[in-house]
Amino acid sequence: MADLIRDIPSPVGSLEVLIDEPVGEPRALVVFAHPLPTHGGSMHTKMVFQGAKGLARAGCLVLRFNFRGVGRSTGAFDEGRGELDDFSAALDFISAQYPNVEIWSCGASFGAYIAMTAGANDDRVSALIGIAPPVSMRNFSIVQTSIKPKFLVHGEADELIPVKAVRKFYAQMVEPKELVIIDRANHVFDGQASEVGDTLEELLGDFKGNVAT
Repeated sequence: MADLIRDIPSPVGSLEVLIDEPVGEPRALVVFAHPLPTHGGSMHTKMVFQGAKGLARAGCLVLRFNFRGVGRSTGAFDEGRGELDDFSAALDFISAQYPNVEIWSCGASFGAYIAMTAGANDDRVSALIGIAPPVSMRNFSIVQTSIKPKFLVHGEADELIPVKAVRKFYAQMVEPKELVIIDRANHVFDGQASEVGDTLEELLGDFKGNVAT
């Protein structure tokens, strides 16, 4: 599996992206968004790194990228509005490179809000994946009502988003859906980031998307 770093066009200049390639032809494409930039989040955050590796082991080509103002990506943090545009730019790029491969959107923490919201709104995306989704801090209503397959991974000891809030959110989501709680894990999965990758590999290893939208 090779890692390829490059810059792609964005609404405010360019985005720095890193592509994790699977062995063989990709069975799906995943655009992966990172946690809140103002709290140090980037495409190299451990749970993003490990999550991308797990998805690549499951046969996916994973594009992770730095939001505007992070790393080499141009622009400045935009409270989520511009970051949704950044995610769409990443979708545009990867869908043009692989026009006949299904696409899943994935994100961690703030990135889960961006990825799942953008993915719910985009007909090119056939599955929504959220790691430590901030359901008590952001509006996930469009995700709750989406008929696309939805996968949530959360830490049992998350100190920012209580697992109780995620279970309540999950109960209100329409099917199809799946939730995995990782024992003892905090919000950023300190010391347990590899379990995020293992969980995604297991969850998505046999999944086939392409649901009607």
